Amino acid sequence: MANAVSRFGEPSESDLPADIAEVYAKNREKLGFVPNVFRAYARRPEHFRAFMNYHDVLMKAPGNLSRIEREAIVVAVSSENRCQYCMVAHGAALRVLSKDPILAEQIANNWRTANLPPRMRAMLEFASRVNEPGFAATEHEIDEMHLAGFSDNDIWDVAAIAAFFGFSNRMAGLMDMRPNDEFYSMGR
Repeated sequence: MANAVSRFGEPSESDLPADIAEVYAKNREKLGFVPNVFRAYARRPEHFRAFMNYHDVLMKAPGNLSRIEREAIVVAVSSENRCQYCMVAHGAALRVLSKDPILAEQIANNWRTANLPPRMRAMLEFASRVNEPGFAATEHEIDEMHLAGFSDNDIWDVAAIAAFFGFSNRMAGLMDMRPNDEFYSMGR
């Protein structure tokens, strides 16, 4: 099982539903490989579709959060949850998007000691709180986010990304999902 993407295996590409095979093809064309999260979730096509759809809504939909900010949330939350797959894969995305491998490594290792702009620090502080067991936002926390320049929709998006990746981190842990080797060198 040394090269397995997940403890539950993956389906043969010849057995994939057409829509999932198309996702594989697009990623091969764009990245040169298929991320293992796709291979792992393809085992359950209905889960694949739901997971990827919500992922894309959170990470790519229009809004006031930049792609860099969205990836920073994922890396910070995944680091706190010790999710190797998401730290490696989204750390690569953060390095590529930000063109700043130092920032990406600082966020992955300990965002609290990273050299961050005030807006990003406030955002990651809130995302970290969302990631805590039993989280319930206080009015003070919402007020602090407003003071940092975040609208109500932005606050919703920060919380939704942090919460979704808390789920994703736990599923990656269940599956023992392994990062693709290609992610380690991206953006360095």
